[in-house]
Parts: sequence; structure tokens; C-alpha cells
Amino acid sequence: MAKNNKKSDEKREINLLEGTAMRNRDAKKEDDRVAVWVKESDLAYEAELKVLQIELMKLQQHMQKSGERILAIFEGRDAAGKGGTIQRIITNLNPRNTRVVALTKPNETEQSQWYFQRYIEELPHAGEIVLFDRSWYNRAMVEPVMGFCTDEQNKRFLKDAPMVEELLVKDGIKLFKFYFSVSKEIQKERFDARKVDPLKQYKLSPVDNLAQKYWDQYSVRKFQMLSETNRSLSPWTIIRSDDKKMARINCMKFILASMNYTDKLSDKHLTPDSKIIISGIDELQHMQKNLLSPDKLHG
Repeated sequence: MAKNNKKSDEKREINLLEGTAMRNRDAKKEDDRVAVWVKESDLAYEAELKVLQIELMKLQQHMQKSGERILAIFEGRDAAGKGGTIQRIITNLNPRNTRVVALTKPNETEQSQWYFQRYIEELPHAGEIVLFDRSWYNRAMVEPVMGFCTDEQNKRFLKDAPMVEELLVKDGIKLFKFYFSVSKEIQKERFDARKVDPLKQYKLSPVDNLAQKYWDQYSVRKFQMLSETNRSLSPWTIIRSDDKKMARINCMKFILASMNYTDKLSDKHLTPDSKIIISGIDELQHMQKNLLSPDKLHG
């Protein structure tokens, strides 16, 4: 009996590669085909994802002619869905004009430089989209919680960041600052899944193991970060990401809705869900009301 249960568990762990259901939706029955049941919601997601990826290609083609620049910052707790969203955004874009920047721990030379220096070197050129998978905001949350920077360095960063971002925006860079908000329960589920999935184990790190333990400390740092760096020229956009698929879709919609480009879809198709996309101001108000009740706070 145990043997049969084990086989059943193995079958349940098999997931279709994203896009497979959509490509085979209208396939006819043949001898070499096997029927697979998929959720209608998965089909709807894959169909909408394809539409939005085509829109991103239109945007990129327009940018190559106009010379516009996009810098998108992706922040949030570990396992919040940042990497998966970035992956879907860049899937069909021209890699010559798209870059994902995920900097490692600064080396000895970089530690002696101005904190923003190594990030400034990665800013987009004309017609380029650059996505920061974590950014200078490491110094707002991860570093102070984990003891990787001093209190003084953290405070100085929170004062300097808005000024740096103001310079970037005034120079013509379109700046997006996304914070992916995941609940504590869902974060734990995703950590547990990483431990048993060989394709996700590379994501595990010592910092991940402490994310749940330091949950409340991260919440305090998040509040400080939003309070100091949510400015009219460089506002934060919060993305509720317990549902990763809806987080991806709505992040893409937000970017597209914020840009003007040739042959753009109507607002009807690009308006984000207000339950998924939250302004930095609204998130701050929510946190102010619930700081003394951590269980009511979003991630």
C-alpha cells in the first residue's frame, strides 16, 4: 500500500511546462497523445500572459526607436515571486536591449566605493530595459536585519536613495519600484517546496532560513523604507503575490499601462487589478494602522 501511495505522490509532483496547455488546447486525439486535465484558470493565465508578452515586445520595439530607458527595481521578501515575474517579462524580449541585474555580495574594492556606485554602472542606455533582481534597497531591509550594515549606513541610505532616484528620473529614466508582498504562511510553503524540488534547491540560502524567524523585523524595516523613500517622483508599487500568476500578470499590466508606445492595446486590457496592485501610500496607511498587530500586516 505504501508503495502505491509513493507512486501517487510522484505523479502529483509532475507539472506541465508553462505554455504547454495553451499550445495543445486544440490538438486532436491521436495514438501518440495522452489526455491531460488542466485548470481553465491555467489556460486563461497562459493566454493572457502571451498577449502581455507580445505587448512588451511592441514596447521594446518602440523604445529602440525613441531611445527611452526603463529601470525596474524588484524588491520584496524571499520567495515573494520576484524572479518568476522577471523571467516572464524577459521571455520574448530582445536580449541585446534587455538586462537582468542580480549583483552578488560586494567585493573588497566595491566595499570601499560609494554605496550606489556598482548599481549606477548598470543603468540602462537608450532603448534598453534593465531589471534589478534586488537592488540598492538591500541596505533598507536585508542588510540591517541580518547585521550586514551599521545603523548609520542604513539611515544614510534612506536619506540618499530618494535623491539618487530623483536624479535618474529627471534625466529621463522611467523608474519602476516594485515591492512583492507575500504572506508568512505562503512564504513558508514556498520554502518547504524548495527543499524537496531539485530544480528549486539552488534558491535556498542561509538568509532564507532566517526569513521566517525575523519576519517582524523585516516588517519594521519595510515600514521605514516606504516612509523614507516613497516619493512622488519615485513611488513604490506594492504587488500582492500570494498568487504568483496574478502577480506576474498585473506587474506586466502596470508597466505597459504606464508607457506610451505604438499599437498599444486599450486600457480595458491593461488595467491592473486594484486588489493586486497597491500604491505605496495605501500600503503605508495600512501599516500605520496595524504596526502593533503584526498578524494583520501583509508581507
